Amino acid sequence: MARRWITSALCALALLAPGSIGAASAAEAEAEGGRTSLRVMTRNLYLGADLAPVLAATSPQGLVAAVTAVWANVQATNFPERAEALADEIADSDPHLVGVQEAVLWRSQTPAGPGSATHVEYDFLQILLDELSARGKHYEAVASVTVGSDFEAPRSTPGGLQDIRLTDRDVLLARTDLPAHKFSVANPQSARFQSHLPVCRPVLGCPPNAPLRIERGWVAADATLGGRTARVVTTHLEPAAPAVQEAQADELLAGPLNTTLPTVLLGDLNSAAGGVGATPGTNTQSHGRLLAAGFTDAWTAARPRDPGFTCCQAPDLRNATSTLTQRIDYVLLRGKVKALTAHRVGHTQADRTPSGLWPSDHAGVRSVLRLR
Repeated sequence: MARRWITSALCALALLAPGSIGAASAAEAEAEGGRTSLRVMTRNLYLGADLAPVLAATSPQGLVAAVTAVWANVQATNFPERAEALADEIADSDPHLVGVQEAVLWRSQTPAGPGSATHVEYDFLQILLDELSARGKHYEAVASVTVGSDFEAPRSTPGGLQDIRLTDRDVLLARTDLPAHKFSVANPQSARFQSHLPVCRPVLGCPPNAPLRIERGWVAADATLGGRTARVVTTHLEPAAPAVQEAQADELLAGPLNTTLPTVLLGDLNSAAGGVGATPGTNTQSHGRLLAAGFTDAWTAARPRDPGFTCCQAPDLRNATSTLTQRIDYVLLRGKVKALTAHRVGHTQADRTPSGLWPSDHAGVRSVLRLR
């Protein structure tokens, strides 16, 4: 039973894909949009490591070694330090809403064994909220979804095996310091997609009748600003299977995006804009399908000559020169809403942490929108 638990957990862990402020200040953007100027941001936090080495392992001993290396990278990419840079981005932009991907929770259990790890090692969401609070900024998670299941697997330590547990979440953050008559959020929703990635690797001993699967999801809420309401949705689409990802985009259109309200979609779609710089995982039609359904790309509308690359830095976040070569993080709009500005965050040398880490393997995107 213990062996089945270890290999099943490692199988699930292996298939999880990892998925400077611009010139205009928040005050300037507010002046452009007036009282119906909705400021939004999408930000992939980066879970802290590339999980591919786990998938590449060919023996139980190799799997433990891979998990050990992954956890070492999570520690080396130092989310508490990165959270300071990420909080600076949000504080400087002052968005009403932030769509957050890979707001992971890392937990441990010593020694390894059956049961679930409960000791919190890093709670990315809480660490980020604490850093925002330290800057006098007040946000809360108004909606969240746990994507997939909890994945737990052993790593090697000098004292023996220790379980490491990964819980991945997508979250919609909203400001809480504004009077309700100026800004409010209602109707929080969340769900997992029906379309998912089946997981089975024979070398890991996947159960024959109960294949594991990687699920993803979305969160949404209706935001009212200056008496005008918009549906705001955030998501993180599947990177490892184009057909699954495109089906998830269709589910978005049939689900939370199927509304008569002005609609804003924030997220890491893992679909390269125009195919520029696309990898096999991002050479998909998801972005195009959303545009064909009537959505406008805020970046293209505001900065048509700027490629605006948002992905990706090296897994250790210490590459000396930025390696962003494709745009997969978006603010998309439909209905009575217009993009006034669009800027990247976390993409310049000045945005790196004191020890030289990029804030994330992605750049974020912030945009000022006018609700018409």
